[in-house]
Amino acid sequence: MDINKQVGKHSIIGSSQGIQDVFNIVDKVATSDSTIMIFGESGTGKELIARALHQNSNRGNKPFIAVNCGAIPHELLESELFGYEKGAFTGASQTRIGRLELANGGTVFLDEIGDMPSALQVKLLRVLSENEIDRLGGNKPVKIDVRFITATHRNLEDAIKEGKFREDLYYRLNIIPIVIPPLRDRKSDIPLLVHHFLNKCNENQGQHPKTISSEAIELLTNYSWPGNIRELGNFIERMVVLSIGNNISSKDLPEKVLGDIPRENLPSNEEPQDELTPSKMLQNGLKNSFFIGLPEGGINLKAAVEEFERGLITEALGRTNWVKNKAAGLLELNRTTLVEKIKKMNLVR
Repeated sequence: MDINKQVGKHSIIGSSQGIQDVFNIVDKVATSDSTIMIFGESGTGKELIARALHQNSNRGNKPFIAVNCGAIPHELLESELFGYEKGAFTGASQTRIGRLELANGGTVFLDEIGDMPSALQVKLLRVLSENEIDRLGGNKPVKIDVRFITATHRNLEDAIKEGKFREDLYYRLNIIPIVIPPLRDRKSDIPLLVHHFLNKCNENQGQHPKTISSEAIELLTNYSWPGNIRELGNFIERMVVLSIGNNISSKDLPEKVLGDIPRENLPSNEEPQDELTPSKMLQNGLKNSFFIGLPEGGINLKAAVEEFERGLITEALGRTNWVKNKAAGLLELNRTTLVEKIKKMNLVR
């Protein structure tokens, strides 16, 4: 069972069935050119999934262009997507290539597609049908070869009924749906994510590493996280900066996380929880509760072993500040063997 999927410098982390189902779909459809629509609440990692699809596709060495349709004013979105010719309108002093054309050969990710204005939806439908665009002010179409991945946190079927989203466009974009579960539905992933963000913050802060108590972990696991993974990551960074001492305890947590638990009832002495590194898992015989047992549906043993090997190599490189001779020594490998594995896994510092 993969516990994370590497996407550039980022990881999509999780061992829950919900996120494993997402990993499985990504593995199956990444090499396809079918359009994909990613559904999920804000902060669940929709763009990371889109990047994983791109990087594992045959277009992985071509551009990945992300456009947030909800963040760009409607009157500017058309020119951003399609570009314009010199003199197309007042202020168009030179030709500008649009983002769809910039993505030629690669992938375009249209986030918050539900916010796209109706007039532009018609033009996008033509792009999907003809594989060509018309720059503003242009007199001939431009052929493009682009894979489309879209995402939304809205219920587009309701938007169709309300006349806010075109039904024909919806069916052209939603050939393969991917639904990312909210964090409250994948609670077993929260401890893994907490340690991931804690390690990341410790590295960035450049101070004495902070730990977190098992009691605090339990409270964080039971919280609903309406902002999902984005909220959790920001929260851990805040705790690292503001908490007193080197161990984040339940008493450091705000009222919204404590819920109905009176602060005076919290334990005074809390032991930090051990970091869930691959080497400690190995020392413990893989008996950590998040990794124990064979799922009923089985696992891909080759992929599980490769992922575990990746984790050990990454940890060794981190401990030795990427000095490969030292990392190879920790792993009892020849340096050349380690270098080959680093290249094969596309590991970057």
